[in-house]
Parts: sequence; structure tokens; C-alpha cells
Amino acid sequence: MLDKTGIAKRIAQEVKDGFYVNLGIGIPTLVANYVRNDISVEFQSENGVLGMGPFPIEGEEDADIINAGKQTITTLPGASFFDSVTSFGMIRGKHVDLTILGAMEVAENGDIANWKIPGKMVKGMGGAMDLVASAENIIVAMMHTNRDGEPKLLKNCTLPLTGVGCVKKIVTNLAVLAITPDGFELLERAPGVSITDIQKATEGHLVVKGDVPEMRI
Repeated sequence: MLDKTGIAKRIAQEVKDGFYVNLGIGIPTLVANYVRNDISVEFQSENGVLGMGPFPIEGEEDADIINAGKQTITTLPGASFFDSVTSFGMIRGKHVDLTILGAMEVAENGDIANWKIPGKMVKGMGGAMDLVASAENIIVAMMHTNRDGEPKLLKNCTLPLTGVGCVKKIVTNLAVLAITPDGFELLERAPGVSITDIQKATEGHLVVKGDVPEMRI
């Protein structure tokens, strides 16, 4: 199985030259650390940053430069800072090529639940609803099961929805999957993980077509 870093490394392979990419809080923030050096990518944070770089080296943090998850970040040459109105104008105006989000649950039809657990205190939904409503390419970074081993890839989400039918691809600690009309199509397996392992950890319909290769991290 992959750890969070492994998930981020695999998702970094989905980032293409010239992309504008929004990184959600959690695992997605790690993706900026692993993008290839030979491509040019602009990472956007919804709190008003364009041109994020990797996380800073310990001891070189600047408390005034943070991402949407309140983590200290670095910026690349040419980076810019702006207000939330401008930031969400970029998002709602569909100027972001790829959105990478975490999730609590994803349904086999592409529904996503990632902002609220009933009965738990939350500060707000953040920008997730704007992101999933506006983005045409959404990749979810998440663990395949919860801490009790219960599936998080479901037939139908049980938590309040953030967006409907919007997810395109999911990278978990066990697999890479695509959302298709038939369910979760298994594209790749994590190193050492079998198709049977993935089937047991998935509640929604798992589509397996021929030999499924292992991920290359």
C-alpha cells in the first residue's frame, strides 16, 4: 500500500506542462513537491496565491505565506498574491485546468463528499463546492478505507454531498481508478496490492478489464 507521499507522487504524474492546478488541503498539498522539473506548472491556492512551490525547508518558513490549509509554503519566481474575489473568479471562470481534492467518500457515479461529517463542528465548506462545480478535471486523493477498514468508495455517498457526478479519477493507497458509467474502473494497483484486496475494500461496483498493471512511482 502507498502512504500519503506515495499517493501525491502518483498524482503528480497527472500534472501536465502548462497546467494551472488547484490543490485542496490534505494530501493534495503534497503534490507540488513531486512535479517533474522539466515542466512548467502554476499551482493555485484558493486563499489567493498563484505560483506555489514545494513546502519550505525547516527553519526557512515564512508565517505570512500560507496555503488554504494554513500551511507555510514557498513561492516560485513570478508568483502573485490576490484577494478571494480574484481567486474565485479564476475558479468559477474555469481558468484552472486540474483540481486535486481530498475526500471522505466518493460514489461510483462520481459524487463526492468532502466537507462535513454530521455532528462534527466545521468552520465552513471552504471553496470545495465552487471547485467541483467549476472544474472539468477533478482528481481525488484519499485513503481507500477509513480507520476501521470500512470502504470509502461507495455505491452512494452517505455524507452530505459537495458535488454531483464531478469526479473523473481517484488515487488511493491501493489503486488508481476512473469513474465510468459502469462504476469504478481499476486502472492501476499499488505495488504488492492484488485485485482481490481492492475488491474487498471497495463497496461500489469495481470494473476490472484484463491485466491491471502496478503503479510506477
